[in-house]
Amino acid sequence: VQLQASGGGLVEAGESLTLSCTASGNTLNSYHMGWYRQAPGNQREVVASISVGGTTNYADSVKGRFTISRDSAANALYLQMTSLKPEDTARYYCNAVINLPDGRIRGLDSWGQGTLVTVSS
Repeated sequence: VQLQASGGGLVEAGESLTLSCTASGNTLNSYHMGWYRQAPGNQREVVASISVGGTTNYADSVKGRFTISRDSAANALYLQMTSLKPEDTARYYCNAVINLPDGRIRGLDSWGQGTLVTVSS
């Protein structure tokens, strides 16, 4: 499956953005999906995830500000981001959320280019 994230940009603190993720080559509907982000010098982290059944989870840092959703018909994933903070600045990627037995999380092999979100103070 090829994943393409879009919707990033440069915004001021307090503003909102909505990211979109589309897939080709396969359906997203079979996967527990998530939005990851990676800031310079930091490891990639999952900020939001949504199960096949629609159960959502959020990192504490974005809880109450970000909303993840999926559209099965459109084979798409979204991330509504509100009240953005400078610390949200990162490149955002969509991918599956696969829990490994050792507690690590991995995505599918193809990450795409991601979409850059920059929040100015």
